[in-house]
Amino acid sequence: MAVDMEQVKKLREQTGISILECKKAVEEAKGDLALAAELLRKKGFEKAKAKSSRATNQGAVGAYIHMMGKIGVLVEVACETDFVAKNEDFQALVKDIAMQIAAMNPRYVSEKDIPAEVLEKEKEIYREQLKGSGKPAAILEKIVEGKLGKFYADVCLLQQNFFKDEKLTIEKLIAALIHKTGENIVVKRFTRYQMGEEF
Repeated sequence: MAVDMEQVKKLREQTGISILECKKAVEEAKGDLALAAELLRKKGFEKAKAKSSRATNQGAVGAYIHMMGKIGVLVEVACETDFVAKNEDFQALVKDIAMQIAAMNPRYVSEKDIPAEVLEKEKEIYREQLKGSGKPAAILEKIVEGKLGKFYADVCLLQQNFFKDEKLTIEKLIAALIHKTGENIVVKRFTRYQMGEEF
């Protein structure tokens, strides 16, 4: 099938990803632009995993104040070079992540940051809820794991759905920019303050 270069250009404008990658995606999707964009997103996620071990010594600290000063967020997002740190897309990502933290109030960056005792307490609560259900122990543990997945999506920034696009998680949003820039990008830490909140 001959590739329509107008479609390839359109996809490049939408995603910012190289012409060659866009051409391959349009070919693979047989001209379906929505499918081609989805394929690029999936590939970006795979490429992001491969880059995750590279050092990130540059980046930016983003700040966001919401509700007339009632909620404030500071977030540190790192990348590999100063060039990417100053890039408009990277700066927009930092702002979006700060807004996400303000809106969705995650407690941790990712599930690996959850203390073991917090995780164990959650598991105990789920097991207690399932007591007396009569289900075999192996099935109960699978149900507990499923509930933990929902818990991660609530409390871990990277697993949360992006408030601007429910089809994307924050992890996939970052992966798309990793794919576009060719650099590793990492949320290092964040702090969220809310008026009247106890620490």
